[in-house]
Amino acid sequence: MESYSLLYSSSHRTELLGRFQRLRSDRKMCDVVLETDGASFPCHRALLASSSNYFWALFGDSTAERLAPSIRLPALTPGGLDAILDFLYSGWLRVSPSTLPDVLETARYLQVDTAVTICERYITDGLSAENCCSYANLAEHHALPDVLDAANDTIATEMAKLLQERRDDLLELNVQSLMAVLDADEIPAVKEVELVKLALDWLNENGPLPLLQSNLLLSRLRFGLVAPSDLAHLVHAHRAMATPLIRSQVTRAQEYHRTGSAGPIRQNKQSTLRAPPDRMLLVGGGSSTDRPEQQVLTFNMKTRTFASLTSCLPLRLRNHCVCSLGGFLFVVGGELVSEADGKPVTVETSNQVWRYDPRFDCWQQVESMLQSRAKFACCTLEDTIYAIGGQNADANVSATLASVEFYDMVAGAWRRGAPLPGPLHGHACAVLDHNIYVSGGLSSNSGVVMIPGQSQSSREVLRWDGMGRAWKKRAPMSIGRFCHRLATAHGYIYALLGMYEPFCDIERYDPRADRWTRLRPLLAATFNYGMAATPSGSLVVFGGTKWSNAQEVVVKSVLEYDPKKDHWREIAQLPRPLTGMECTLLPMPD
Repeated sequence: MESYSLLYSSSHRTELLGRFQRLRSDRKMCDVVLETDGASFPCHRALLASSSNYFWALFGDSTAERLAPSIRLPALTPGGLDAILDFLYSGWLRVSPSTLPDVLETARYLQVDTAVTICERYITDGLSAENCCSYANLAEHHALPDVLDAANDTIATEMAKLLQERRDDLLELNVQSLMAVLDADEIPAVKEVELVKLALDWLNENGPLPLLQSNLLLSRLRFGLVAPSDLAHLVHAHRAMATPLIRSQVTRAQEYHRTGSAGPIRQNKQSTLRAPPDRMLLVGGGSSTDRPEQQVLTFNMKTRTFASLTSCLPLRLRNHCVCSLGGFLFVVGGELVSEADGKPVTVETSNQVWRYDPRFDCWQQVESMLQSRAKFACCTLEDTIYAIGGQNADANVSATLASVEFYDMVAGAWRRGAPLPGPLHGHACAVLDHNIYVSGGLSSNSGVVMIPGQSQSSREVLRWDGMGRAWKKRAPMSIGRFCHRLATAHGYIYALLGMYEPFCDIERYDPRADRWTRLRPLLAATFNYGMAATPSGSLVVFGGTKWSNAQEVVVKSVLEYDPKKDHWREIAQLPRPLTGMECTLLPMPD
């Protein structure tokens, strides 16, 4: 059999459609007329049947319409039908925000799936605060799930603007979209009480709904984020709030507000902020370690931007610790700093503990530690805060501590834990696989020798075995470190440089092999920097101090380390040079 080749012409289909379009314009060889609302459209039966599932079935062998000279389509508008016929004859779809509903209605009715897909893409590419509500209603009416999800996401993102400028659009929103939006975990810059008021206003405009449906709507609200005074008023704001289900949810929210110290471990969805979990907080720090400020900065990794909390840290602190638990920020211990005659004065080592609630932007002093501590290590493990070692300055005499204590959230009290094998300060800690690791530091009260190679900093690593309730030695670091940082990422522990180290080396600990490995050095030999690990596993280093021409210089760089690529890069700049801040991750409203 003789072989042959298949050759394709990309212009043939275009030319074919062009000829059909000319025949239609000239009304030649047309064998059917489509009629709607007084408008007539002569067409070619063969082209319609080959382009639309609706016409394929309509012009089948056994239908009465297969030879009919005209077909009435009263459900369609002339504009929508004209646009779809132009698409079938040319491949080009004319659509605008005003014509979209008719065009989409016609494409769905005539089962022109390609035109429906084009309309879906047109909607998703053009979503904005001005049209997201109307597009959500359109997508819900035509059962376009992907478009509906995209529109609902836009409504949640633009809710603050919609509440202020286009509230009527929200009140006309379909109930499925409103429930989906109220289910969202992120609704930027909107207080929950505003969402409660929106839901009640929507019920007034669109109700009364069946009891089950109103319960489904209101149960998506997070009453634990509403202030107790507002809750008491809202209970009587609408009869839908009086149903047993909603009253029980409001009661649980009121009980949550009365949990006191146990609030962080009594969290549930109704008390969880609608905010991204990866907002970084920079607590304290200043232009020098001796002049700490009461500022708290937030850093948005997505936008690489900083903002300041409206409320400040209640104290001026240095050598303190911070941690986050249950959506709350805890600021623990440190050295209280004040000014006398314009000069910074360290008054005392503190045992105070302050808790910040981002839901209501307020600070509260909670139970103090059993001992005052500075230059200690702090971490959270299984809903418990641990304070490990440190220094306690008394009458200008510093004592290094081996003691460990932990915060009992239920009782609102600190308890004594198993002490370290020996006193330690300036160490670091990290949590991995339900174990606490402690590394480096100094065991004596003496300062650090600032000559490379003569530091007394420890290389030792300890692990708290929660099962055996004991501290055990692990493989030591390759470098003695003091006032350094530990971080956990991708199943490893990373040790970053501390004060006065001769090199910029960092290293990684593998708990399975009990081994440390040297990695790419930090870009610059800084210390007293802030550091936090992102949920994706990268490490971010903020500011700090470096040596330049035999002087300490505070920097404003923000560096990111990618553990998978072993790569450093600068990603941002602090608003001003800062050193001595402590960092953690916390869900924060915009």
